[in-house]
Amino acid sequence: MRPLRSLRTSKPLRRTAVAALALASIAAAAPGGAEPVGIGDPLFPHLGNPGYDVSDYDIALAYGGRNDRPLRAVTTITARADRDLADFNLDFSDGRVSRVDVGGRPARFAAAGEDLTVTPAKPVRAGQTMRVTVRHTSDPAAGETGGWIRTGDGLVMANQANAAHRVFPCNDHPSDKARFTFRVTAPRGYTVVANGLPAGQQRSGNATTWAYGSTHPMATELAQVAIGRYDVVRDHGPHGLPLRHVIPKGDAKAMKPHLDATGPQIEWMEERVGRYPFETYGLLVADMSSGFALETQTLSLFERPFFEEGAGPAAFARGIMIHELAHQWFGNSVSPRTWSDLWLNEGHATWYESLYNDAQGLQPLERRMREAYEQSDSWRRSGGAPAAPKRPGSDAKLSIFRPVVYDGSALVLYALREKIGERAFAQLEREWVERHTDSVAGTKEFTALASEVSGQDLSGFFRAWLYGETTPPMPGHPDWRSE
Repeated sequence: MRPLRSLRTSKPLRRTAVAALALASIAAAAPGGAEPVGIGDPLFPHLGNPGYDVSDYDIALAYGGRNDRPLRAVTTITARADRDLADFNLDFSDGRVSRVDVGGRPARFAAAGEDLTVTPAKPVRAGQTMRVTVRHTSDPAAGETGGWIRTGDGLVMANQANAAHRVFPCNDHPSDKARFTFRVTAPRGYTVVANGLPAGQQRSGNATTWAYGSTHPMATELAQVAIGRYDVVRDHGPHGLPLRHVIPKGDAKAMKPHLDATGPQIEWMEERVGRYPFETYGLLVADMSSGFALETQTLSLFERPFFEEGAGPAAFARGIMIHELAHQWFGNSVSPRTWSDLWLNEGHATWYESLYNDAQGLQPLERRMREAYEQSDSWRRSGGAPAAPKRPGSDAKLSIFRPVVYDGSALVLYALREKIGERAFAQLEREWVERHTDSVAGTKEFTALASEVSGQDLSGFFRAWLYGETTPPMPGHPDWRSE
């Protein structure tokens, strides 16, 4: 994610009241004593669920043409039990559940905070694969800036950080990545796009069902479904990579310079960190004013006003485009183990944004880093250290996206490069994404790899830069001062 007008979004993500989740029991009474659980993430303790690992989501949605009405939905989850499960939880809110099946048999269920507790007719044994089907609604009217975002002509998803479960039942934590299939039905005249590659269309009367599938695992926060009146512009990038851009109808001429910049930007990133990690890429430009751009996997989301004439120099747009593109490696292919590892996502995306702007002659890297250094102490006081961020408020989940995880964390990477040298740093970046492609990794793995690649014991360096209350001296720049 990259705020477009400031380093913080202007609207906080509202926590929907528990009452918004209306549940109707089926075969038997709901299980008693249902409680929300989580995997103990330091920033979101109740996010994610223990006991199983999801391999696949199959999500069917029916859009009726009104973006203020609930969508009918069926979410099927395939997962492997890590232990014996007499019951288990899914993350879900902002919808009405009518039925849950486990292994084809009706299961009992109940609301528990923002969780859905499920008790199958027969316990699931450790090592067993379970298939969970939830029939529910998905309500775009329930949220403000998370989950479904209503556009001028439809809907898009913006699930970061903790909002995917407002759209569909899931294990809503980036440490449990899975493959996704989407099947979305919309009236004639609408275009539907989603992550990954098209898997066919089927027309029935005045409606069309669009299917998409991802070939790489994906975190729930990166899921994307967009429904609206779009043109789809197709092209090819480096080594024949399919490019798919989704833009408002009639905007092709105005958008062409930005679309044409995408292929060269991918080449620029590949020269620094290796081959693009997914099956396709493109820009999704939606008719909305959100105040941020978002790295949804294979299809980065931007607001239409961001590209309009008078919104700002084209060079600024290119920098944000490279930021979201860099996330495809840092955050998407290599996802954070916990949300405290967010600095690895946003710090790297900001780093490559800064390098790109420097290479384009827009803003010298050293000047930007020195300005960040001057503000770094105040950022740490207000938001915590890069790898030890302060917890968000209950009504402002997006407050984890503070300046310290953007320029404050890019500053850590700059200090690391100054410490170990450009050659070792470049090797570290490539090895990081190669070793952890399609996986999850955190601060511990990154710092260990940095020491391995550089041949230096960097434990003290990282302890000060990632966890210190104040900013350490900058290697090579003893005259720099922080306010």
